[in-house]
Amino acid sequence: MRIGGIKMLEYLGYLASVIVLVSLLMSSAKKLRWINLLGSLTFGVYGFLIGAIPVGLLNIATTLINIIYLYKMYHTKDYFKTLPIDKNSKYLKYFLRYYKDDISKFFPTHDIDVDGSDLSFYILRNVVPAGFFVGNKHDETTLRIDFDYVVPTYRDFKMGAYLYKDHKHLFTEKGFTSLITYTRNEKHEKYLMKMGFYKVQKMCSTDGLCYKYDLV
Repeated sequence: MRIGGIKMLEYLGYLASVIVLVSLLMSSAKKLRWINLLGSLTFGVYGFLIGAIPVGLLNIATTLINIIYLYKMYHTKDYFKTLPIDKNSKYLKYFLRYYKDDISKFFPTHDIDVDGSDLSFYILRNVVPAGFFVGNKHDETTLRIDFDYVVPTYRDFKMGAYLYKDHKHLFTEKGFTSLITYTRNEKHEKYLMKMGFYKVQKMCSTDGLCYKYDLV
């Protein structure tokens, strides 16, 4: 069957090419593997249908490799740790400079004041500094989250679960019973809602949407 002079099988080949190309644009390793798996599987089917056995076999093998890596990602235990940020940290300055453009999508970079904050730490994932947290007292029982940034490679909600669900004591031990933050970024809003934050009014002195999280 032809559409516009092009066989349907050719469309399948073009579709597979686009999917593989899109997978390479993913910053998240997990998303890259999932989309590449779909592209490889589609390419494999395309190869067998047109009689190109080597193409089919190569892409089926690539599909299996993606499945193996995804299995490891979902079943390998990650180790998390928080590490206080030293004042005038040279590493933090390099970190902020390196991720400046990405951080600015979520937070106003000119407002970062780690040295003067009430609570600040790196979030390590398997010994790798994968993000950082900065908070300041909003009132006696509420901590305002000014920065909760995770580098693109590790944005799979695990670090958020570590902070807000498994290790609430990081905040409650300091006397805080709730957290607030704000955002104007749709992806950040999705992250906050998934972590258990909910929208509130008249708590943040900003024009962004304000969110609250109850620790107790």
